[in-house]
Amino acid sequence: MLRVTEIFRSIQGESTHAGRPCTFVRLTGCPMRCVWCDSEYTFTGGERVSLDDVMRQVRAYGCQLVEVTGGEPLAQKAAFELIRRLCDEGYEVLIETGGFVSTEGVDERARVILDVKCPASGEAGRNHWPNLGRLRADRDEVKFVVKDRADWEFARRVVEEYELESRALALLVSPVWGETDLKELADLVSRSGLKKVRMQLQLHKYIWGPEVHGV
Repeated sequence: MLRVTEIFRSIQGESTHAGRPCTFVRLTGCPMRCVWCDSEYTFTGGERVSLDDVMRQVRAYGCQLVEVTGGEPLAQKAAFELIRRLCDEGYEVLIETGGFVSTEGVDERARVILDVKCPASGEAGRNHWPNLGRLRADRDEVKFVVKDRADWEFARRVVEEYELESRALALLVSPVWGETDLKELADLVSRSGLKKVRMQLQLHKYIWGPEVHGV
């Protein structure tokens, strides 16, 4: 059984897969409390749903791309079995994880999008750093949600220290909605010299408004 907040079809709003049709399985619960979190409604509640029922709902949407997200999806042990079953059925599976829980045991066929917490989140001290050593350059992505220049400098140090240019498929830099100077961040990204970096915006919020929750 899994505790599920919602299962829905939309377009992928972030990552290198932005704009693609995608089915989202949003699980309930998160051990972190990021200051800028846009998914606080996932912290509690949800419904207990069997793995079989989750799979039936995913099939009904007919999307090849499926993202398992939260909250923090890997905080539920049954999520690892869900990921395996999705991969077994041939889905292209994305895992959006906050980086606090170990990614060890995630099916190797899935693609991990690892959110490394920067200082302005209030949770930088809880990053599970061994996760960076498990990244695969042909499929996994690292995301930094950046509020200000201090966050950007932190992200640069992490990229260099953990050699993420060679470990990850992409380095995603995402502004905090309504708080980050977009022009300044764009300038920092453009001048960075990093080959795999890309600034990303949350497409779903620009389409449907800021009240739409993140993925």
